[in-house]
Amino acid sequence: MLLESYDSQGLLTITSVLGKTSTAGVSAWRGDLVLVEGAMREGATNLNDRNPPKLLIHQAAMLADNEKILFVNGVVYKLDSLQVFVEKYKAGLTPETLALVYVENIGSNLEVEIGGVKFKLVPYSEGMVWNETMELLYIEKADLKGQSAEDKVVTVYEAAKDFKFKAEAVDYQTALSKTIEVKREASYGPV
Repeated sequence: MLLESYDSQGLLTITSVLGKTSTAGVSAWRGDLVLVEGAMREGATNLNDRNPPKLLIHQAAMLADNEKILFVNGVVYKLDSLQVFVEKYKAGLTPETLALVYVENIGSNLEVEIGGVKFKLVPYSEGMVWNETMELLYIEKADLKGQSAEDKVVTVYEAAKDFKFKAEAVDYQTALSKTIEVKREASYGPV
């Protein structure tokens, strides 16, 4: 299975779900997806003995069969990270891959094609991506009741397929020109 292959390469981190769904031949995963691995540790003999990743799709959810990625969801802080995703995972991507991704440095919904994959992009400011996605797709907790963690990803995918996404369709270069500067407020812990 494709997801298990990614896992063995150390590309799936902070995994909370990884397993087969009730749909034959389809696996689901949730966690952080590595886009750029960290450097090998000094004296490392294992290929997965690396420093922390340099770039991730955070709070990701993915569905895949043996050969292709069916669905990907998560958040990137910068729009140009999606080009890195397409280059790294191009062997598993097809024009049918459904990509619903939150992006911190965009100001409005966008639909962009990168490397043959259509991305539905949603502005992100804060929150849990899984909860934000369920709210966006009008999925109630009752809709997920009694399902395995893996099948919940299938339910989100099915809802995303039928969702009427309102967005400006632009080419990738135009989308890059529409990015915004993200200002973060300093936050302090307990004193």
